[in-house]
Amino acid sequence: MRSTCLVAALAGLAYAAPKPSPQFINFDEFDSADVPAVTGPALEAVSEPVVYSEPAAKADAVAEVTQELSAPGKRSLAARGVNDPCSPQPDGYGPKPPVDSDANFLAFSNFSDSAKTAATPQGYALSFSDLKASVQLTSYLGLYTLKTYDTIKCQQLCDAANLCSGFNIFYERDPTLAPAEACPKPAAFTNIKCTLWGSPVTPESAKNQGQYRRDFHVVIAGSNGYSKNNPPNAETGFTGPTPFGGAINAPNSYIGQKFFAGVFDAGQCSGACTATTAYNKRHPRADGTYDACNFYNVYLLSKNNEPQGTYCSLYTKAWEKRYSTNYGQYRGSDYYSVSNSYGFTLAPQDPGHL
Repeated sequence: MRSTCLVAALAGLAYAAPKPSPQFINFDEFDSADVPAVTGPALEAVSEPVVYSEPAAKADAVAEVTQELSAPGKRSLAARGVNDPCSPQPDGYGPKPPVDSDANFLAFSNFSDSAKTAATPQGYALSFSDLKASVQLTSYLGLYTLKTYDTIKCQQLCDAANLCSGFNIFYERDPTLAPAEACPKPAAFTNIKCTLWGSPVTPESAKNQGQYRRDFHVVIAGSNGYSKNNPPNAETGFTGPTPFGGAINAPNSYIGQKFFAGVFDAGQCSGACTATTAYNKRHPRADGTYDACNFYNVYLLSKNNEPQGTYCSLYTKAWEKRYSTNYGQYRGSDYYSVSNSYGFTLAPQDPGHL
């Protein structure tokens, strides 16, 4: 059954008082989130090491929630640089079709053969295979260029990166020179790229089919995606994570939500929970009581099976798995699904009074 019910708009003051059940996905909160400008590697990049910091993300979450409780605000996003015109590009190690063209690259059987016979690393599941597109999501973490089509190496890079939940390995037709007016269509070589993601990857997320750099056509082949189902890290001051079937839909004690676009990071919810309690404690009711966040439910929110980011639901008391009955809902023709749902419980519990 398609539900069109929405939680009332809570944009800024999303935590001040208990909210009624059920806890549908708050699309106003989803729409108002700062979306990372970066959804994949820069077009000319061959290496972009992972720079995501969990402590910094949690600190940002605390600051953002605290600011929203008093006044709405937005964060700025940094811009990227580009290569110098006609500068030589780092040499690619992948095989090349006998005749250099975008069509021959896409039809080159060596790429499909590598993708179809590649090993699936232990602890991972194959999400898709041999596509002619690479992943493009807001949960982008980093890029590495490999010397061989090595899924195990890409898996090791993912395992070494905090919060990496999936990787995409693929062949990419790239120019030998940075295309510019003086060299609009240089010769091509093949890069073997490994991109890391702070969420699972899905066939629907593989939507980058290439683009033009001047007259040079960048295209992709032999694209495989792998995902691991790893629970979130433990959070200081909380017990958990406790795995749930869906999102919590509790009869009471719900005090608000927060959505963070990008990497799936339960630590952001921890920051939102503690910031909410701190704010409410500074602004108690006349009788000295306040709404303490004693439990939060974190899950990965996806739109039409494309991961979008971290959704946090906050409560004054803990809830059991039998209340995790919200698996998703429709918004028009788009389906928003719940996955990787976990609960964290504050220990000890905050009594909610001065």
